[in-house]
Amino acid sequence: MTGARLTATKQKWAVRASLLALLAATSAQAAEDAKPAEPAADELPSLLTSLPALAPIADAKRQLKDRGIFVQLNYIGEVLGNASGGLRRGGVYDGRMELAVDADMEKLAGLTGGAFHANGYWIHGTGLSRYYLGNTLTVSNIEALPTVRLYELWYEQKAFDDRLGVRFGQLAADTEFFASKYSALFINGTFGWPAFTGANLPSGGPGYPFATPGVRVKLGNDSDPVNILAAVFDGDPSGSCGDDSQRCNRYGTNFRLQDAPLAMQEVQYRYNQGKDDGLAGSIKLGAFEHYGDFAHQRFGTTLKGDWGVYGIWDQQFWKLGTGEDAAKGGAFFVRVGGGPQTRNLVDFYADAGLTFSGLVPGRPDDGFGVAFGYAHISDQARDSDIDAGLTVLRRAESVLELSYQAQIVPGWSLQPDFQYIFSPGGGVADANGARVRDAAVFGVRSTMNF
Repeated sequence: MTGARLTATKQKWAVRASLLALLAATSAQAAEDAKPAEPAADELPSLLTSLPALAPIADAKRQLKDRGIFVQLNYIGEVLGNASGGLRRGGVYDGRMELAVDADMEKLAGLTGGAFHANGYWIHGTGLSRYYLGNTLTVSNIEALPTVRLYELWYEQKAFDDRLGVRFGQLAADTEFFASKYSALFINGTFGWPAFTGANLPSGGPGYPFATPGVRVKLGNDSDPVNILAAVFDGDPSGSCGDDSQRCNRYGTNFRLQDAPLAMQEVQYRYNQGKDDGLAGSIKLGAFEHYGDFAHQRFGTTLKGDWGVYGIWDQQFWKLGTGEDAAKGGAFFVRVGGGPQTRNLVDFYADAGLTFSGLVPGRPDDGFGVAFGYAHISDQARDSDIDAGLTVLRRAESVLELSYQAQIVPGWSLQPDFQYIFSPGGGVADANGARVRDAAVFGVRSTMNF
């Protein structure tokens, strides 16, 4: 894309965002299409309330909350094994402990509408994708190099009945952008921050395990049917260091500000939220523009800027009941994204899945589902394989995942999981020059919330 065309594209997005912002600000449908606020972190099931021995800790946590400080501790541990295919067979254990602190600045300092958030991880264990599969669609959404890492660190100020929110600090895009409500059940990382952004943006972009300095503006609140998000991030969480990006920003404290920016925008429309007589759903349309330099996928020449567009559809198709059961039943999600093949390794991406909850007799809090993800390798990247005389050419990588999440007690769940990886790496050669075979991955995850 030429500089003039890139500029024209940016102007079009600016005009669209302005019109949609006016729509969100003047919407009068809040009462009719009201969406109840998402459960706060302290309302999630917790082992502190499930185990009597931990009652003193739960009481101390409640006292902190009354003063405006909420502390959350979570632990995810999993065993994953590659039974066939990939680079080699074998199994791993990996885990992630998260500590998050949220502060209500109105209670603490009298700042109405103010909020502070910080969270970080202790990541440990071995990554199955990195060492055993060599695939692009990472089999675990907690996989990363072992370290203690700061993730997000931000302050947000809301105004106008919370219909305007400005957040600044160290931000992660995957917490708000390109996110599907119903894909959260699955373990494979591509159903969170998808390979479309993770494989194309410098250092994988501001998605797990990275966050980066930025500013996010939100128009609309959880009661409005239309919300608009716009954000600007530093465009490279680790910089062009010539090494593994996670080693270059090992602790999440680089706080880079010198890189070309990444801009993201998303328009969200929600309907039938919290209603007993309708099926809930949401539609999201988004785009990103990166203003840095990118290498041509075939010729290696320098190209200015990159961009992509995406859409998400979350839809409930069957409701178990009313009231507390209104959110249970069956639902599906679909996500699609695309960008220019000259700049992007993955020029087309799509995933979809079905999820079910509350259907197993006697186990109302269990959930299960099936999902499929597809990442197409750009024709320009495949042509570069031909130019290099490779006998094995990259085309696409896909994953099929089946998962069941069983609640043992409130705050602790076990999740058996199966994934089948088609054409790891998009179809690359092993040490013997043969195409790496499809991989079958089995595992189980334990999640504990305190």
